[in-house]
Amino acid sequence: MLARDFGLTETQRDFRRMAAEFVDAEIAPNAREWDRAEHVDQSVVRRLGELGFLGLTLDERYGGVDADMLSYVLVTEELGRGDSAVRGIVSVSLGLVSKTIAAHGTDEQKQEWLPRLISGEALGCFGLTEPGTGSDAGSLSTRAKRDGGDWVINGSKMFITNGTWAKVALTFARTSDRGITAFLVPTDSPGFTATEIKGKLGLRGQATAELTFDNVRVPDSARLGEVDKGLGIALGTLSRGRISVAAGAVGVAQAALDAATRYATEREQFGKPIASFQLVQELLADAAVDVQASRLLTHQVARMADAGMKPKEYATDASAAKYHASETAVRVTNNCLQVFGGYGFIDEYPVGKYVRDARVLTLYEGTSQVQKLIIGRDLTGVNAMT
Repeated sequence: MLARDFGLTETQRDFRRMAAEFVDAEIAPNAREWDRAEHVDQSVVRRLGELGFLGLTLDERYGGVDADMLSYVLVTEELGRGDSAVRGIVSVSLGLVSKTIAAHGTDEQKQEWLPRLISGEALGCFGLTEPGTGSDAGSLSTRAKRDGGDWVINGSKMFITNGTWAKVALTFARTSDRGITAFLVPTDSPGFTATEIKGKLGLRGQATAELTFDNVRVPDSARLGEVDKGLGIALGTLSRGRISVAAGAVGVAQAALDAATRYATEREQFGKPIASFQLVQELLADAAVDVQASRLLTHQVARMADAGMKPKEYATDASAAKYHASETAVRVTNNCLQVFGGYGFIDEYPVGKYVRDARVLTLYEGTSQVQKLIIGRDLTGVNAMT
């Protein structure tokens, strides 16, 4: 078995062990039914809060948990192994929203939102992507205009994880021709509507929504960071977020590998287990090496964050980890389905779900093509995205 513990502290191993036990007891046994129902049991949010998984790396003054980024990555990988839909709840509410409030929020904003988000009383969603704006985040059309001491927001957002469950939407809106500003918008604000998106290929249990802002009024105290400086906040947040997406991709690929390995030792053809056939072992061996390579890339960028590097300093490494791990997840889950043969095509076995869940990882928080352009820009000094 390829080593998974090398270089980890006992504390980091403890975080992973706790997450693995939770996943095996409470997530994995329910994943198929949640996928069929297109709905994760919302009680899982409270459990995530009780276990501290929604407060990893955040200040203990707000109920957070003293943990480093690598511990967060280890927990995220285990959640991805259990159900990518549950992993997404944590990646977005903690990784994109709570951590951004902790990094850029005022004392009042932290006091208002962090204890609720950390405990699981509330969830956050990240309102950046729009119906007409995905990879080109700087061209978003949602607008916020000053009206006395308030801001009035109009526009829409698309494919927003936690959208129908969230109590606060971290929303990015254009506030001038050249600038974008971030706002913390309570989702019970008049004029705010969240409409759930059904019929997704994967992550079916996750609450994904379209958000509509119809003259949504928020006070200036809801503004996160400086006026017209929100794009920088968004891009820095995505650099951090790509670490958890990479970890989740490692998790789903590991789950597929584990399932295929078990099946190969149990399933018999021609009078012997299919694990005895060379081409089956080739599929499993290639998968194992790919998963471990993605894991090491992800751990490396987590360690860079733990060493005190800022998001802009490890942005390329985060893109590399996210690109490699997400593409690996697609390849590994597909090859592991091949081990199952026809049985992989029905949801009696989990590997079909892994294939579907893996596919979106190459799309959100920056497509694989965008990650390549970020890496290429770093290599050449030439920006090919404009």
